[in-house]
Amino acid sequence: MADYKMDADHPGLAMDRGVQGVLGAGLDRSEGALKVSGAARYGYEHRVEGDVAYGYLITAPAAKGKVKGFEAAAARALPGVIDIILDDPRIPRQAAAFGPAHAGNDAIDHWDQVVGVAIAESFEAARAAAKAVVVHVDIEQGVFDTMANIAHASPPPKDSRLQDIAKGDIDAAMAAASASGGVTIDQIYTTPNQVHAAMEPHASIAVWEGDHLTLHSSLQILSVAKQVLAKSLGIPAEKVRILSPYIGGGFGSKMLGPEAVLAAIAAQKIGRPVKVAMARAQLFHNIYRRTDTTQRIRLAADTNGKLLALAHDSVVSQCPDGGFMEPVALGSLALYEAPVRHFSHKVVTLDMVMAGAVRAPGEAVGTLALETAIDEMAEALGRDPIDFRKLNEPAVDPLTGAPFSTRALVECLDQGAEAFGWAKRAPVPAQRREGEWLIGMGVAAAVRINLLVDSEARVTLKPDGRALVETDMTDIGTGTYTILAQIAGEALGLPMEAIDVVLGDTDLPPGAGSGGSFGAASAGSSVALACEDLVAVLAERMETTAEDMTLKDGHAVAGNRRVPLGELVGAEALVGKGKISQGSNARTFSQAAHGAQFAEVAVNSVTGEVRVRRMLGVFEAGRILNAKLARSQAIGGMIWGIGYALM
Repeated sequence: MADYKMDADHPGLAMDRGVQGVLGAGLDRSEGALKVSGAARYGYEHRVEGDVAYGYLITAPAAKGKVKGFEAAAARALPGVIDIILDDPRIPRQAAAFGPAHAGNDAIDHWDQVVGVAIAESFEAARAAAKAVVVHVDIEQGVFDTMANIAHASPPPKDSRLQDIAKGDIDAAMAAASASGGVTIDQIYTTPNQVHAAMEPHASIAVWEGDHLTLHSSLQILSVAKQVLAKSLGIPAEKVRILSPYIGGGFGSKMLGPEAVLAAIAAQKIGRPVKVAMARAQLFHNIYRRTDTTQRIRLAADTNGKLLALAHDSVVSQCPDGGFMEPVALGSLALYEAPVRHFSHKVVTLDMVMAGAVRAPGEAVGTLALETAIDEMAEALGRDPIDFRKLNEPAVDPLTGAPFSTRALVECLDQGAEAFGWAKRAPVPAQRREGEWLIGMGVAAAVRINLLVDSEARVTLKPDGRALVETDMTDIGTGTYTILAQIAGEALGLPMEAIDVVLGDTDLPPGAGSGGSFGAASAGSSVALACEDLVAVLAERMETTAEDMTLKDGHAVAGNRRVPLGELVGAEALVGKGKISQGSNARTFSQAAHGAQFAEVAVNSVTGEVRVRRMLGVFEAGRILNAKLARSQAIGGMIWGIGYALM
């Protein structure tokens, strides 16, 4: 196995020396035709052996309390009903099975909480039965409003990474700036709860063979889901297999939820495969939400526009024992230089569904507040917003002093300004009119920390010259199938049509999974290393070194020899294994991707209607594995941003 720990840059990969020309190319998704034709099967659509039954989740009509009983006789008597499960202690109480302890279904922690499942011969019969079950609840007074309870906000647990950070005295710095004629900003910004609504609902099919469970589902990180599902059911993890080849959108919510656990419980009880999907309305209360936030931003600048102090304090919400805490200030830690810095996070406990990760946890909500404050400070100083940002660009990480691995925020701002026509922007608001419409331009910096997660892959080079890439990595619609094939193709000198990629199966080597923007870097690195394993063997059989051998179009070339890869492989396939793991360079360097967003917006001066006329995003995102897919992801993020702002 080619096992590499990221203590330093790799000295050189076959992928880097490759001449096949597929890496970086803007190729179409390799699975695209399967998806648009309906041939790609998602969690609810897999065909399994056996007489499949249908489950429909039963939920409680209360937000806080205790279940005191059920009326289920009428539901059980409906045509086609097989069983009603209401009293199994393994039923999760929260959005994810690894949330609060499974204390059965007596405690109601949030509105519409899952308390059971109806099983029937058809979806319609299961739905009718679920709706016929009456759930009696002793209702208790709940806590639902962050602002009303902000005085009770508590600091994060001592083992949390979100401890307060203080560099200098923020209050003294604010006072000194004011006294010397500088400018200060002290504002509160709020964002609401946000809920996932993926195109594909959360759905699973559970099949038992003896004491072994196979779950067909739509999950992002399979190695974690396997462990959690096994723990939830009280069985060894080696008796669980999860298959998730296609995911119709995830971005944090497609972790192991109640529908998967209930499908497994139901299938085990009736001795038949059972499929369960959350209804669209149930999604809004039984999967992760992005927490609401209350953020206080304090900035102090001198008369020249240099920031003297930056503070970002946030309050978020979470269910009791929820664990996860939105890292709101994450993007603020190193975005701008300021000698005095202060960051804090607090949490209010609410009787709501668990708060969890939603696309870009931390930065998505935190940079909204910071960038708004930066604009307000630029206006107060009478400075151009781009010039103000560039003036406060740090040379090294302002918190740790570590050098940046790469940083091109200034270049993104400059290129974007030129392409967008920023020079035509009126420096004073409300200067450009078209009838009732006021037209303005805006800019904001974008940042996302870089993460690397341990990941393994296996690449098999077959006697016919084809390659097979295998890992339990998942594809949430971002193009993972395609980029992993491109990496293998470049490293092994194979055209795309000679590479097969199999993902989303826990029987395969454990990959990073999809989340945190770490998938491509982590899974891609493990595939590149597995190919390195193969290239070493091929070079040995060519009686040369890997550096002196060229792989292209299914052939190895060294000296005056040109040999088909299948011939080099021989009668028995070659297997390469690769593993990447985080090393010390995660601490040696400050690592993040940056970008600049530009928007032209029209606001109706009479009605207040807002129309986004055009947007431009300029991004520094490291090595681009597929130009078309990278651009698609950038556009998708911009669309999300518009939705956040206007909804």
